[in-house]
Amino acid sequence: MSALFEPYTLRSLTIPNRVWMPPMCQYSAAPDGPGAGAPQDWHFAHYAARATGGTGLIIVEATAVSAEGRISPYDLGIWNDTQAAAFRRVTDFLRSQGTVPAIQLAHAGRKASTDRPWKGGAPVGADQYGWQPVAPSAVAFDERHPVPTELTVEEIHEVVEQFAAAARRSLDAGFDVAEIHGAHGYLIGEFLSPHSNRRTDAYGGSYENRTRFALEVVDAVRAVWPEDKPLFFRISATDWLEEEGWTPDDTVRFATDLKEHGIDLLDVSTGGNAAGVRIPVGPGYQVPFAARVKAETELPVAAVGLITEVEQAEKILANGEADAVLLGRELLRDPSWARRAARELGAKAHVPDQYHRSV
Repeated sequence: MSALFEPYTLRSLTIPNRVWMPPMCQYSAAPDGPGAGAPQDWHFAHYAARATGGTGLIIVEATAVSAEGRISPYDLGIWNDTQAAAFRRVTDFLRSQGTVPAIQLAHAGRKASTDRPWKGGAPVGADQYGWQPVAPSAVAFDERHPVPTELTVEEIHEVVEQFAAAARRSLDAGFDVAEIHGAHGYLIGEFLSPHSNRRTDAYGGSYENRTRFALEVVDAVRAVWPEDKPLFFRISATDWLEEEGWTPDDTVRFATDLKEHGIDLLDVSTGGNAAGVRIPVGPGYQVPFAARVKAETELPVAAVGLITEVEQAEKILANGEADAVLLGRELLRDPSWARRAARELGAKAHVPDQYHRSV
C-alpha cells in the first residue's frame, strides 16, 4: 500500500490518509457586527472543495480565541456561540466526504490587528476595525508594527481560559481535532522565544519559564478536549536566528514536554517570529526539522513546507521522516491533489458519487 494512503489512527480517531491540509488564513470573515469572525460562503466552498478532492484531514485556518487574538479584523474566530454554530455547516460537510475536520486555535499576539495581505498587510488602527495588540513583552515585531502592551499575569491566565473556552466551542462546532497554534511568531511562539520574551517573572527567562504559558494552554485545552480525540500543536522549530532565538534543540526538548501534557502530534513549521531573517526556502526545506523530532522523541509529527510532488510526499513518509504531510499552497492550486496522487500511486482516495465519471 502507498504510504500516503495508509490510514492513520490517533487515540480513537482514524484519518483515512496522510494527505492533510494545513491552516491557511482566508481573511474573508466579517470584521464587525453580529456575524464577525464567523465562516462565510467562501469558507464553506474553500474547505468543501478540498474535502471532495480526497484530503484526509483539513485543519481550518487560524481561528482566534478572542477578538483581540485575530491576525486581521477579517479572521475567523470562535470566541462566541454564534461563530461555533456557523462552523457546523463546514464540519458536517467535511465529515460527509470522509474528511476529518480539524481547527487551529490561535492568538496573534503582537502580530495582531493587520490588514489583509493583498492590501499590504500593514497594521491597522481603530478607523479600520483595528485594536492595540498584546504580547509577552513590550517589543514590536518590526518597525511597521506598534509596540504591544505587555500582558499582566492575570491577563495571561485569562488568555489560557480563552483557549479552553474556544476548545469547548470547537467540540460543539463538530471538530474532531484541535490544534494549538504555537508557531510563526504569534502569541504562544512569542512566549517561547527569548527573541520576543523579555519578561523577568515566572513567564520569562529560563526555558521552563518561557514554555510555561504554552503548557498551561495545552493543559487547559486537554482538560476540556475529549480523551478519545487528538490534540495537535503547531510549532516553529527554529526562529532562524544565530543567537537569542528558539532553536531546533529547544523544539526536540519541548516535544517531549508536549507529549507528557497530552499532545498527540507536532505540526512542524519554522520561522515567523523575527523580521528580516534569511530562510533557505526550497522543496521540503522544513522536513528535516520534523524528521529530527520523529527520530529523537516519541511524538508523531507532520511535515510541511513546499511539499508539492506526489513522489516527494510519498518518499517523506516511506523514509520515516514524518507521519503525515501537510500541503498548503499546492492544495490551493489543486484542490483534488489527493485524488490525483492516488491515481498515480495505484491507491484509493475518496471520490464523491457525483464524480464517479472521473474514476
